[in-house]
Amino acid sequence: MRKFKIRLVVISLIAIVLSLVMQETIAYYSSVGTAENIVTSGELKLRIHEKTDQGNDFPAEGVYVMPGDVVGKCVTIENVCGHPFYLRVRLVYGGSSDEVPPEDCFKLNINEKDWMAHDGWYYYNGILQPGEITPEVFSHVEIVGANVDNSFIGRTLSLTVDAQAVQSENNPVTGTDYFNVSGWPAE
Repeated sequence: MRKFKIRLVVISLIAIVLSLVMQETIAYYSSVGTAENIVTSGELKLRIHEKTDQGNDFPAEGVYVMPGDVVGKCVTIENVCGHPFYLRVRLVYGGSSDEVPPEDCFKLNINEKDWMAHDGWYYYNGILQPGEITPEVFSHVEIVGANVDNSFIGRTLSLTVDAQAVQSENNPVTGTDYFNVSGWPAE
């Protein structure tokens, strides 16, 4: 019986030692951990500048015009964020007359060298880098005298500039096909 007890103790000690060794081995080959990944998307910001011929801010209340007047209004866009982007601009015409569509009352000198017209938008021909300002979209607005007559006295015409930007990082363009880049907002 004594031999049996000694064998039982030896076998138990061997089992304990093996289990300790096995735990160390298992711990060596496996581990458990937690990783927290934070992804932050960038924010695109732009500023529309509207200046007069004298370089002053265009008046928020607008200007009084007569048929045939040419009003200095230089429109540029500035990239005020830390990311380069593609840019497009839409001109929205408005007026308080039902007789003549407002877009027929304005004649603009669009800068066709730096801006490309497509589907009602003007696309900047390039990537606007952080801190850069575009060349002007246009610099003057002519009030078309043949369409704006005395019936417009006391009425309002408006020209609103809308601009949209899409990231250019990891968003390649083929040639000058800026209107087909990914990400333009749906209208």
